[in-house]
Amino acid sequence: MDTQVQDILDQIDDTLRARLLTLRRWLHQHPELSFHEVETAIRISDELEHLGIPTSYEGEGHALIARIDGRDPTRQAIALRAEMDALPGDETTGAPYASVYPGRMHACGHGAHMAMLIGAASLLNENPPPGPVQLVFQPAEELGGGARIAIEDGALDDVAAIFAGHVTHEYETGKIMIRDGPVTAQSDRFTVRVRGKGGHGARPHEAVDAVVISGFLIAALQTLVSREINPLHPSVVTIGKVSAGSAANVIAEQAEMYGSIRTLNNEVRANIHKGLKRMIAATAELHSAEINIDIEEGYPPVINEPVTVSVAREAAADIVGESAVVAAEFPSMGSEDFSYYQEKVRGCFVRFGARHPDWEPIPLHSPAFDVDERVLGIGTRFFDRLARVGHAHMNRLSNGL
Repeated sequence: MDTQVQDILDQIDDTLRARLLTLRRWLHQHPELSFHEVETAIRISDELEHLGIPTSYEGEGHALIARIDGRDPTRQAIALRAEMDALPGDETTGAPYASVYPGRMHACGHGAHMAMLIGAASLLNENPPPGPVQLVFQPAEELGGGARIAIEDGALDDVAAIFAGHVTHEYETGKIMIRDGPVTAQSDRFTVRVRGKGGHGARPHEAVDAVVISGFLIAALQTLVSREINPLHPSVVTIGKVSAGSAANVIAEQAEMYGSIRTLNNEVRANIHKGLKRMIAATAELHSAEINIDIEEGYPPVINEPVTVSVAREAAADIVGESAVVAAEFPSMGSEDFSYYQEKVRGCFVRFGARHPDWEPIPLHSPAFDVDERVLGIGTRFFDRLARVGHAHMNRLSNGL
């Protein structure tokens, strides 16, 4: 695999390869949180201006959109998307290009995605494709569903289909995962607020302990998945944050819990929502407390459709070879706002192996996550080829959903 990766990288000239490496490291060092990607957008705009590609950017919180006309600008475009935002947290990679901003880190590889698109833009600009290519640099994938803002900003204007990719340690560098059908799960978030009766830690009989009630709920809610959902239908209920109490000798009157729900099946999703409300009502009655729940609808599932999948597979096979194009047996229970684009036009979401053969796998969002930078060349070549293959199949792509 390493020899094959090197063969792919050898097809990119040294100047472009060095530029992508410098860009990715700068982006990694200067992470910006959702809807605040100003420095990032300016740097990307400068890169595109250097290539002579015009951009559209309305400022903080918006998408940066660029268009390469190709040989026939009257055709519909193939859109390629990368995310600009980073995550809250402190990086622990120890890399010389680690984040210079405390509390912010590119622990999801978005800097690599942006560099890949700039690389593809350079190749597409140098050797124009048959028709237009829309480059979409999107804000706030992590925390705000920025795809919806990008759509409002014109990301899908006169676009037939959109493609995106994501780095992962699930596969070694040189492999591209392309799956037909569900790729990621529906994500919903919920907040549970418990109100009991505060009191002295030495006199629990005079109080209604919000901490004890919260602990009961945390354990009980797990039975929604383990005992009420068909095990053949993947689903997850996670309590990710609990806030309660003020001192060791004070019984807390209030507590708040924050959680997420991941599902692939609409009926399962409805049953979990219903079960959450039922358990909370019963727990409130059991403990003589007041408990409320707010459920916030999250990102819809990413579902790749057959036409764009066939285009992506053809492009990937052209770059890494058919044996390195893999299909995951199961979808991820993670979520992605790429799904909002797929509600409007055809779309396909792929994954790039970004783990060096000598590395142990590290999950996305870990403060220790980094990528094998050879993936930049793989992604650059893939997106370049994807735009060309997409235009070769434009009649199929523009036929509507």
